[in-house]
Amino acid sequence: MGKKLPYTPNSKIKAALRQLFLRSRERGKAIKRDGYTCQECGVKQSRAKGKEVFVEVHHKQNILNWQEMYDVIRQYLLCDPDHMKTLCKKCHTKHRMEAK
Repeated sequence: MGKKLPYTPNSKIKAALRQLFLRSRERGKAIKRDGYTCQECGVKQSRAKGKEVFVEVHHKQNILNWQEMYDVIRQYLLCDPDHMKTLCKKCHTKHRMEAK
């Protein structure tokens, strides 16, 4: 097994974001709105044995700014440990309330 990186690799961030999107309400609403039907060819999703067809959700504006997303996540969420401190739930809630 290789040496651990000192930071979370972009591939892990992308995988987590993909899982978030696959379970998102927004994705589910888009699929439901379109009646589980491909908006290009009209094929409907089916789970019938031997006739499985699955629909996916496509972003019309495409996601071209992955590096920008990684940078924002690293700046605010996965920042340097020197910019973090460990708190109990009560103190953490207090700090979050003060920040508002």
